[in-house]
Amino acid sequence: MANKPQGRSHQLLQILLYPLNWLEERTSLPGRSGIVGGIKYFLFRKVPSDISWGHTLGSAALTAFIVQAVTGVILAMYYKPDPNSAYESIRHITDDLWAGWLVRGMHRWGASVFIILLFLHMGRVFLYGAYKYPRELNWIIGVLILVLGMMEGFFGYLLPWDQTAYWATVVGVNLQATGPFVGPFLGDVLRGGSEIGPDTLARFYSLHMLVIPGALAALIGLHLWLVVRIGVSSPPWSPTEAGRPEPGPPPAPRKGLVAPAPRNGLAAPVSRGARRR
Repeated sequence: MANKPQGRSHQLLQILLYPLNWLEERTSLPGRSGIVGGIKYFLFRKVPSDISWGHTLGSAALTAFIVQAVTGVILAMYYKPDPNSAYESIRHITDDLWAGWLVRGMHRWGASVFIILLFLHMGRVFLYGAYKYPRELNWIIGVLILVLGMMEGFFGYLLPWDQTAYWATVVGVNLQATGPFVGPFLGDVLRGGSEIGPDTLARFYSLHMLVIPGALAALIGLHLWLVVRIGVSSPPWSPTEAGRPEPGPPPAPRKGLVAPAPRNGLAAPVSRGARRR
């Protein structure tokens, strides 16, 4: 009989695993795993063996979103959404804070990287036909994530409050205001009045920092849940995706049917009760 593991290493392992076991026990339901089990299933679930690097574009876009969220929180600690202080706060972040230029650069260029990765990911999904049944809802959610991502970039462009940001926002808001029926109303809502001013900056900051990131996080969570629930689709050239059976051993012969025929004869029936000689 094997001896039970003992010693300091085993005790240290039990101490390290205690918080995870505690969390799993208190979040699990009857017949269902908890948070730890769900994360373990998400990270170690089975995927098709013939997937390629193109399937990692979604994970790359998720990584870019996380980088945007982390750097955005850091920038929000020092940014002042006021017309008299916004530009100076951006200059203070870039020039005075340690690694401030790096954080701002990551956030600024990361926005473009996030949008590019979203387009590449959706292009891969479209070319692979992964938007078809039963993944139509996930495709619609992906389109909403792309639209919200572009809106996030638009609302964040005004925050530096320099000449480029101001006049680019004027052009963007005026384009929205020229739309039929709801265009003028939408322009007034975005501007917070008849022209761009302090109310516009406050609204854009709240939308960029609170509303749209929250909606993006919720949609991304739903998107990931559907991916885990439905599974990852195989490429179009996969035998399974093309409707062809996967290669495997030939089926075993069934008794009582037709036996293999000799080279110079016909097939002979095989009786279930035939005795072996």
